[in-house]
Amino acid sequence: MARAKPAKILVPVSGKDVDKEAIELACRMASQNKGKVYVAHVIEVKRSLPLDANLEQENKQADDILMHAENIAEELGHEVDTDVIRARETGPAIISVAMEQHVDSILMGVDLRKRFGGWHISDEAVHVLKNAPCRVILLRQPLP
Repeated sequence: MARAKPAKILVPVSGKDVDKEAIELACRMASQNKGKVYVAHVIEVKRSLPLDANLEQENKQADDILMHAENIAEELGHEVDTDVIRARETGPAIISVAMEQHVDSILMGVDLRKRFGGWHISDEAVHVLKNAPCRVILLRQPLP
């Protein structure tokens, strides 16, 4: 049985270097299938604050990150939909967006970090791997 090619791809971004490669790859994949790319940035709001708290600096940073994502996609001749999500935790927010948008794939850039003598990926990436209702593609930078 042939695998369906992704038509809707969610790319969660955080402002790290790996975001650029993730957006480029998602745009190339979507272009092959006349698909759509959703780029989302999650602002984690502390539990001591209401979800709609005024977080001016975080909002500015999110806008800058998403503007950068739009520019990357535009250079490839692809349009992306962007969104800022305010949530208590990033992992569950990514899953919610994936379900709301009915995406076929989540393409997520990750960093590997040394921790306790071994390599470790973020809790957000682990949460997405365990709970995503769709295909998950992890993209990591080369090891230092």
